[in-house]
Amino acid sequence: MSTSTTEDTGRFAWFRSLGQKGRRAFVGAFGGYGLDSYDYWVLPLSLVAITGYFGLTKAEAGLLGTSTLLMSAIGGAVAGIMADRFGRSKTLIITVAAYAFFTVLCGFATNYETLLVFRALQGLGFGGEWAAGAILVAEYCKPKYRGRTVAFIQSAWAVGWGLAVVVNTLVASLADPAISWRIMFWTGALPAILIFYVRRNVDDAPEVKAQPKQRGTFPKIFQGPILKTTLFAALLATGVQGGYYTLATWLPAFLQTGRGLTIIGTGGYLAFLITGAWIGYVCGGYLTDYLGRKKTFTVFAIASALLIVAYTQIPNGANTLVMFLGFPLGFCMSAIFSGFGSYLSELYPTQLRGTGQGFTYNFGRAFGAVFPGLVGFMADRLGIGGAMLFGAAAYGIAVVALIWLPETVNKELE
Repeated sequence: MSTSTTEDTGRFAWFRSLGQKGRRAFVGAFGGYGLDSYDYWVLPLSLVAITGYFGLTKAEAGLLGTSTLLMSAIGGAVAGIMADRFGRSKTLIITVAAYAFFTVLCGFATNYETLLVFRALQGLGFGGEWAAGAILVAEYCKPKYRGRTVAFIQSAWAVGWGLAVVVNTLVASLADPAISWRIMFWTGALPAILIFYVRRNVDDAPEVKAQPKQRGTFPKIFQGPILKTTLFAALLATGVQGGYYTLATWLPAFLQTGRGLTIIGTGGYLAFLITGAWIGYVCGGYLTDYLGRKKTFTVFAIASALLIVAYTQIPNGANTLVMFLGFPLGFCMSAIFSGFGSYLSELYPTQLRGTGQGFTYNFGRAFGAVFPGLVGFMADRLGIGGAMLFGAAAYGIAVVALIWLPETVNKELE
């Protein structure tokens, strides 16, 4: 769908083609996903301090991350239904408010159980925001630009991640570990500012507003020919996110305990990873438009699996090599995400787009959460680096799922 008929072949034609309303939607979705990322990364970056403060085992620490992803599946599915029933922009506001509120509450947790509950509830908004924001922008896009446009929304994840690393480094250098992790969670209130912008400036695409809102559409993504799409899209999301969140949950702890780095030292290593991630998001979006969705997914799934093995199995004493290898690892593990927003949008008709995309992407988060959970349970036996190889296996699942899914590049949204 598009709100512009003027042909434009310039470098930023993808952005100009959105029209004024589409560009406002882009800003709202970019900000929402970037701050979503910021609030997510507060936990992995603070995990060592939290583990020490509450005296947690590695399995208990891993459960904090797993619970977030499990609840995000519920949040994503519900947000998808809300997006089809109430609209994309309204759902975006609700989900941003939810993840900001529960992130702040995490900073007030007095024991492990309370933190576990608040972090799990944060997953409701965390899972729902992407579903609403990605669809909102995809429906303003021309088909030939959709991959790269939605990929730029995905690149906001790296921006939020980088911001979280910078803030964490500053807080850790100024505050005692016993309070620094709480301060990080309290800074999770930042996304609330975005709500005012979205309310005033962001609206659904005109073609979508003209569609009758659907009620009770969730069962329809499991009926007829759409059933096959839903099953294998969910499996694709499981593999990709299982690999990604294995790294997201355990990489800071791996660098600090496996490589002996300080929090400040870890920030330097993560800078290489995050820089590669942002470039990967952007380049991956262009590749999904040029090569097609399926080829791009396959190439980066295989590359990500190989790089996880290399990154975690480099012998001690070669930390410089680990640091530089972070760039291609960040590039590949992020480039594979670039096509998700456009691909899942193209797999479903307008009336089911929010429900289908919300369910499949966040089903992947829920079942992908098994992989970082396995790392926590196996870390004492295999070491964190050895256990992280489960993430490489997850990418193999994604490659298998692609066999039964169609190519959708240049497809007009129905």
